[in-house]
Amino acid sequence: MTASTVAQYLAALPADRRAALSAVRKVINENLPVGYEEGMQFGMIGWYVPLSLYPAGYGENPKVPLPLVALASQKSGMVLHFLSFYGHPTLSTWFTSEYKKSGKKLDMGKGCVRFKSLENLALDVVGRTVSRVSSEEHRDNYQAAGAHGQGKLRKGSRAGQQRKEVGSDEGETKGVTLATALGEQDGVKPSLDRLFTRSDHPAR
Repeated sequence: MTASTVAQYLAALPADRRAALSAVRKVINENLPVGYEEGMQFGMIGWYVPLSLYPAGYGENPKVPLPLVALASQKSGMVLHFLSFYGHPTLSTWFTSEYKKSGKKLDMGKGCVRFKSLENLALDVVGRTVSRVSSEEHRDNYQAAGAHGQGKLRKGSRAGQQRKEVGSDEGETKGVTLATALGEQDGVKPSLDRLFTRSDHPAR
């Protein structure tokens, strides 16, 4: 059963995962700029621009808030998804540079940071990264990036937009993008591609 609240999500995790994600969540909330909210989004703990501030929503869907960061426990480990890197290459470059300075090993995809334990994650860098993007700047970056990608989207088939490669039913999903996840809700047309993987259920 998918958790509907952050408390439910955390409660369903093993003790070590709950402690690690709670610590990451605390740092994000302490550094989160004004204009964002926290809640469950796409089966993960998410921070997003509320519809009251960006009524157009993600993927031009007025029912889906624009995500900034997401945090999840997966079967193979834990992951942070940074939508803020999309349309903001200087932030991604800065993050990589600062992470290397921390001495921690960075396991990073296009927009995600994977970590096996809290000790593997440069928490200070995560906090400073979150603090660098105001909700206004995030909206502007998203709109600017979306304007460049709309042509390709219109050419794609709906079947292609909703393609999934699902892993085990115990919480691991493979290759399910955030764009695809959004495509499953309220008929939204995905506007980003191959940014995130998603975990629908807490790892057991």
